[in-house]
Amino acid sequence: CTHYLFIVVVAVNSTLLTINAGDYIFYTDWAWTSFVVFSISQTLMLTVGACYYLTFTGAPGTATYYALIMTVYTWIAKGAWFALGYPYDFIVTPVWLPSAMLLDLAYWATKKNKHSLILFGGVLVGMSLPLFNMVNLITVADPLETAFKYPRPTLPPYMTPIEPQVGKFYNSPVALGAGAGAVLACTFAALGCKLTTW
Repeated sequence: CTHYLFIVVVAVNSTLLTINAGDYIFYTDWAWTSFVVFSISQTLMLTVGACYYLTFTGAPGTATYYALIMTVYTWIAKGAWFALGYPYDFIVTPVWLPSAMLLDLAYWATKKNKHSLILFGGVLVGMSLPLFNMVNLITVADPLETAFKYPRPTLPPYMTPIEPQVGKFYNSPVALGAGAGAVLACTFAALGCKLTTW
């Protein structure tokens, strides 16, 4: 019972993080930097929960099921926000599902080898999610149009965005997010596996 409760708690928390991560659409001056940070945060939350669930059940496919739980939770929460007049046209596509499928594939293809799951699965999720997230970002409404349509309260001076540095990070948020995500996701995959040995 405790294990299943833990799965629900992690899924709910990763969903809440993901919902808040969707807000980078509004930070138009910080879009690329925010994209990198939030891609990594989503990668790590997906990896730790999916690896825990995967190694707990021992059944390939449960990582994808975990991503589906995250997706459904997010749709429900976004639906509630939409009812309150909040925009519903961003971060609603299931970007975690294909990455979770790669995690399942790494576990299944190596005959349930935990170390391969940590190394290969972690790298695959870390490198793929920023890519899928950018595809997701391309499909949403224009950020400036959305920002003007749903204005934010005035920000305090210390929160006021500055003009972006053109060319910073070589203008490639996907590459930066994928590189950092690939390294960090392995650590979180190891943590997810370790949680099943309490």
